[in-house]
Amino acid sequence: MTIIFFLIACSVVLALCFLAAFFWSHHSGQNKDLYTPSVRILFENEAEEKPEGTKKEEQKAEKL
Repeated sequence: MTIIFFLIACSVVLALCFLAAFFWSHHSGQNKDLYTPSVRILFENEAEEKPEGTKKEEQKAEKL
């Protein structure tokens, strides 16, 4: 019976830790901008530079 009380106490402490983490992230602005991440994924590939390996392969293809 004491193990049940111990497990209940542990689960309450863990739940309070998760609740504190949620309030901390909300206070720090984690959930303020919900629109930008959904739009950023559409334009992410245009902003990236090509890796070095592909430039060399393109130069070889142009020479042929």
